[in-house]
Amino acid sequence: MTDRPKIKAMVVVEGGADTKRLSQAVDCDTIETRGSALSEEVILRIQKAATKRGAIVLTDPDFNGNRLRRLITEAVPAVAQATISQDQGRAQKDNPHKSLGVEHAPLDVLATCLVEADQQVGQSRPASDIDRNFLVDLGLVGGPTAKEKRILLGQSLQIGYANGKQLYHRLLAYGIMQEQVVAALKGNINGKVN
Repeated sequence: MTDRPKIKAMVVVEGGADTKRLSQAVDCDTIETRGSALSEEVILRIQKAATKRGAIVLTDPDFNGNRLRRLITEAVPAVAQATISQDQGRAQKDNPHKSLGVEHAPLDVLATCLVEADQQVGQSRPASDIDRNFLVDLGLVGGPTAKEKRILLGQSLQIGYANGKQLYHRLLAYGIMQEQVVAALKGNINGKVN
């Protein structure tokens, strides 16, 4: 697809293969649960996304995917739902094990279900003034204490730990501003300066 629809809300998926497939169908930011377990960190990220710009759940059309969808919806009732059928999620070729998942769905099906769910959310992507140079200047990327600073920042802003590249994209996705990052690194949670 050359002209991919932009999805304003963040999309909650199970893993990296789902994120990769969605990037072919739409322009969106994802939160990966990394399997059928649902950690407290992931729940906090979904709650933050739902508040800031909306969140859409798109899990595999199987037992574990449906279980995960239920857990997410119980923890964050404000999430929108996007679904695909088992037929749409079944791998078409090289499928001796009957693989089933978002990563196998046709691109047009994914785009359609996400655009429809995104219209329910009705929020827009928040602005951010973060750039890569800012992260380097603060020692969040490439510095001797970069990892420790990213851990502190992820906890303070409730966006979870991320490596340098992931951090840049995550800060943009949540619409976090430079002043919030500076305040969080100084120990002031949520950008409130003493």
